[in-house]
Amino acid sequence: MSAALWSPLLRELDLWQEAGRRLRLWLRDDDAVAPSAALDRLAACAERFGAPVLLAVIPLLAEPALAGALRGKPVLLPCQHGCRHRNHAPAGAKKSEFGPDRAPQEVDAGIAGAWLRLRDLLGESVLPVFVPPWNRIDPGHAARLPALGFAGLSCFRDHRHGPAGGPHLLNTHIDVMDWHGGRVGRSHGELIAEIAGLLARWRTRPRGPDTLGLLLHHRDHDAVAWAFLDGLLARAAAHPAVALTDPRDLLRPENPP
Repeated sequence: MSAALWSPLLRELDLWQEAGRRLRLWLRDDDAVAPSAALDRLAACAERFGAPVLLAVIPLLAEPALAGALRGKPVLLPCQHGCRHRNHAPAGAKKSEFGPDRAPQEVDAGIAGAWLRLRDLLGESVLPVFVPPWNRIDPGHAARLPALGFAGLSCFRDHRHGPAGGPHLLNTHIDVMDWHGGRVGRSHGELIAEIAGLLARWRTRPRGPDTLGLLLHHRDHDAVAWAFLDGLLARAAAHPAVALTDPRDLLRPENPP
């Protein structure tokens, strides 16, 4: 990967440093169910750069062998990824496991049962963060998550709570995958331009955000996606305007994203 390709992002990070601002960069990876070479590669990358990963595990699809694999990978922090990653949306609607058409009692019972299964499998290492499949959850369902024991909810980009509120939001902002173009890693130039543009908008806003979540899917990564992750983390770790951030720190009330 050409060093010049990263220039727009590095210039923007220099401007963050000049403005006295620091970017918190954190990682979330979805759809974990079993040990694999890709999961090993994700853990090795996270360890190399000191960047813990919030690992969204599908409770009712997770294999028992995953527990042993994660015991040797403390840099991967498991949390609940829905229940079965099953689409319940009506025909023609966007995919969702927890849409407005589902009854609250049904949703709550399913989430609670899946949580127990995940805790039975992975023990107390499971973080109280809920990641809905396809990053979608009806605001009414989200508002009940604290009563089910969840301290955080992680969706994508501009997801916001409804008037009834909900747990702390730990949204991601950049997905490294191109799902509509063949389930492949996105162009590095496109990703770099998107991140640099987003950071520029944040920097020029009064009290703009300072926490960027990168969304990963280790089971689907190709060489392009892995190379981008390595390149981004290498440059982020070396830049004084960036702090590679443990997702657990974002759950603290005094340190919200």
